[in-house]
Amino acid sequence: MRLSAAALLAAAFAVSSPLPAQGGGGDLGRIDFPTSGSPAAQEHFLRGALLLHSFEYEDAAEEFRAAERLDPGFAMAYWGEAMTYNHPLWMERDRDGARSALDRLAATPAERQAKAPTRREKMYLDAVEILYADGDKASRDRAYADAMRRLHEEYPQDLDAASFYALSLLGTCEGKRDIPTYMRAAAVAEEVFAKNPQHPGAAHYLIHSYDDPVHAPLGMRAARVYAQIAPAATHALHMPSHIFLALGMWDEVVASNEASWKASADRAKRKSLGPDAHSYHALSWLGYAYLQQGRWADARRTLATMEEDARSTGSTKARTHLVAMRAAYAVATGRWSEAARIQVSADDLTSRNQNIFIDGLAALEAGDRKGARKALERMKDEHGGEAGATGHSHGGAMPYPSSWKTTDAVLSRQLEAKILFSEGEMDRALALATEAAALEDAMSFDFGPPDIVIPSHELMGEMLLAAGRPAEARKEFEASLARAPRRAQSLLGLARAASKAGDAEAANAAYTELGGVWKKADADVTGLREVREALAGGR
Repeated sequence: MRLSAAALLAAAFAVSSPLPAQGGGGDLGRIDFPTSGSPAAQEHFLRGALLLHSFEYEDAAEEFRAAERLDPGFAMAYWGEAMTYNHPLWMERDRDGARSALDRLAATPAERQAKAPTRREKMYLDAVEILYADGDKASRDRAYADAMRRLHEEYPQDLDAASFYALSLLGTCEGKRDIPTYMRAAAVAEEVFAKNPQHPGAAHYLIHSYDDPVHAPLGMRAARVYAQIAPAATHALHMPSHIFLALGMWDEVVASNEASWKASADRAKRKSLGPDAHSYHALSWLGYAYLQQGRWADARRTLATMEEDARSTGSTKARTHLVAMRAAYAVATGRWSEAARIQVSADDLTSRNQNIFIDGLAALEAGDRKGARKALERMKDEHGGEAGATGHSHGGAMPYPSSWKTTDAVLSRQLEAKILFSEGEMDRALALATEAAALEDAMSFDFGPPDIVIPSHELMGEMLLAAGRPAEARKEFEASLARAPRRAQSLLGLARAASKAGDAEAANAAYTELGGVWKKADADVTGLREVREALAGGR
């Protein structure tokens, strides 16, 4: 099976012991980033740069502002603060915040350049001026990457210039996985990692470059050490799970995100911050991994935590994560009535159709086809009759990302297929599911728990299996597992399809794989008894 090979390859890249301590930044890693600020200011600057490499933007900004207070003419401190307002992999940029930081150094670019005493520092300032110049974010990202390339080429010994150049390349992809660009970024980061294996940026950006099922084994070395390099960074504790999830290494995904969630909660408490300072990102990944392990009670507890925080804040961030976690929980457990009781105000969210999709499936599972069709019409009405046809802003909502247009097109076809299948319209249902799968396959691979909460090939496999076509179903489950290794429901479907097709060896292999995934599963997990009986009978 393909997944076993991936798991074996992942194991081959595993690092069995921690790196030796090398001093420098200590709990955030080690960099050598010389600047012309005063010694006291440089200490804060270095810590800010370390935090910046781990996307701890708010804490980094605090350190850079501390450097500014100690040395008001320290140009690179203002560069650092401005950098905290650009989040390239999250497609976020606060131009006004960055310009305000730069304006405190001096009123014009020329005056700011005069504050930088070396050519290298002038080039850093020039790059950030380019990043925040007039123009749309995509064009600014490309121009900034060109500026960082020039800096890297002129100062090849500057490992931070190289690291930020690698990150800038990833930023030019604008949320899409352009493999050639990702590999160019990886090549730059690999050189930094080889020269300084404690560089947090190198490890971090390598993980982002490799976090898909095909390339994930290449990122295993960085994944195994990043949390050890920067244990004080909440995001660094989470990031290894990008590689682990891409390979279906659920125990490791759980461990990473338990640590990251706790660190974020501890930080919020220490700084007297509200719930939105919690890492909902880590919590959602943790809940998804618990579901794959069959630890449904633990997953429900994470969902309850997310419900509580969403009620407390009502923020877009909190409600978006609650929508995703509710959807993953409903699909994995089949506890549709429970999911239906969790109500989320989502009309202003880009993920609103994901929320409607779960409402529709919950209605269908309750035997309410009329309610399911109403949900389908709501999804289609969002886009003038064809889900995914156009982007829009809904009631003052955020601009609609292009990836969600396609996601919505997939979800609407899936829901309609499920409705038609329940009505006995098998051919029409499979035709829609096939369309959904083609759309999903054409999307660039996105890291993390899937926004398309039922992989389209898994849905087709379930339909074909129910229709008595196990050989065809098996191919669909295998296709699902190629994109989502060791996903529990696809593994269970594969085992059932292989068994019904008469391939006992393949069925036993799938049941064995799933038995390992479910070694800590709750006793009431659907399919657990079947797996254990199959394995007992195969001995």
